[in-house]
Amino acid sequence: MNLKDNVYYNPARRQPKQKQVAIYSRVSSNTKDQLRSLANQVSALTQKVSLVEDWRLVDIYIDVASAEAKSKREEYNRLIYGSRNKKITIVITKSVSRFGRDTIEALETVRLLKELKVRIIFEKENINTMDAKGEVLLTIMASLAQQESQSLSQNVKLGLQYRYQQGKVQVNHKRFMGYTKDEDGNLIIVSEEAEIIKRIYREYLEGQSLVGIGRGLEKDGILTAAGKPRWRPESVKKILQNEKYIGDALLQKTVTVDFLTKKRVKNEGHLPQYYVENSHEAIIPKELFLQVQEEIHRRSNIYTGEGKNKRIYSSKYALSAITFCGDCGDIYRRTYWNIHGRKEFVWRCVTRIEQGPEVCKKRR
Repeated sequence: MNLKDNVYYNPARRQPKQKQVAIYSRVSSNTKDQLRSLANQVSALTQKVSLVEDWRLVDIYIDVASAEAKSKREEYNRLIYGSRNKKITIVITKSVSRFGRDTIEALETVRLLKELKVRIIFEKENINTMDAKGEVLLTIMASLAQQESQSLSQNVKLGLQYRYQQGKVQVNHKRFMGYTKDEDGNLIIVSEEAEIIKRIYREYLEGQSLVGIGRGLEKDGILTAAGKPRWRPESVKKILQNEKYIGDALLQKTVTVDFLTKKRVKNEGHLPQYYVENSHEAIIPKELFLQVQEEIHRRSNIYTGEGKNKRIYSSKYALSAITFCGDCGDIYRRTYWNIHGRKEFVWRCVTRIEQGPEVCKKRR
């Protein structure tokens, strides 16, 4: 084809379709060092994306959470959602360990994203999941990362075990009413909170129920250690049974049974426990604490008599759950009789009230 001197030929060229790239980055805690690492990760990955001509950064997903706690990784889950909605074609992340330390989770996610035509690039390991060798390498790397996590968890356990053997008390004081920590990490009393603890112990021995104590605290606008207005009976009972209020400490009350999920359970023989006496200043005298434990045991073992049903403790009246029938052994309940049209309050055997004189002969 001949062209005139002033006509130039420019062949048609299809512009390459831009790939929609997302960055995923994660650190396990919000300490200064970890947040600095996070900023460096994002900066380096952003620069890498900008250097590729047909890449376009569409989103950055950042999690500050343990890799093992999948349900808490909100940005990780949002990344999956964005991939399903065809918002992303490439995910770039620093390393396998930043993406997931659970081999099964990592591989499941890789395969899911491959089905959605989304590839993941792990910069540190130079793995591209769309390559033939990508999944093999990923399996190896994820397995190594998981083993590293298991080894780290074991080292932490051994470190804690050594501390416990040395009698070193480690308490999360942020949700522990009555105490805080000084600059050296020692427990010290918070006087205002200590008065609340003393009140709970005093009211319990005066006959108040767990529910009644909680309602009184709520009425007076006193918040729980977690800063919540509602006092649950379980929270009150934990305070009444916590040996730390007498200056002692039972160590290793709970144990981690799965290093991946970080699931903790009550230590019921899984690992040895250590009891440290006089580890810090007491709020409650030991004699008072023991009286409370005896009262807790008494209230939890109120029965209607031998072989009968258990009764629920009530502190509504002064004689509640402390008077018993001399005939059948059941507790007495405050009730009333109608005598010539007027009410007369009396204390009567519960068995007599519920089952009649055939079972219990005590009239009142």
